Amino acid sequence: MDKIVQTAGRDSLGEFAPEFAHFNDDILFGENWNNQDIDIKTRSIITVVALMSSGITDSSLIYHLQNAKAHGVTQKEIAAIITHVAFYVGWPKGWAVFNLAKEVWQVNEGDFL
Repeated sequence: MDKIVQTAGRDSLGEFAPEFAHFNDDILFGENWNNQDIDIKTRSIITVVALMSSGITDSSLIYHLQNAKAHGVTQKEIAAIITHVAFYVGWPKGWAVFNLAKEVWQVNEGDFL
């Protein structure tokens, strides 16, 4: 697996909040996302589910949906994941995430990236 390197924290907040940028880039993405105990596809799915559960539907969820797709999550899989999770965290959250996921995956994209 390629090492994940993130600079968004430093790029966006480096001068304003350098400690937060460090935690984001070096700890969250640097250490946590590069931990080999969970494969990257599973980690991507878990992250989408956690954001959906929290009601986060901003650019961070779009980033993580794109990240999930880039790591092999298919349109069929993300549809099943969102549907399943919606039963537990709320139907409106499912609708909101589907609206974002449709921007990332093409309809009937199936198992192709």
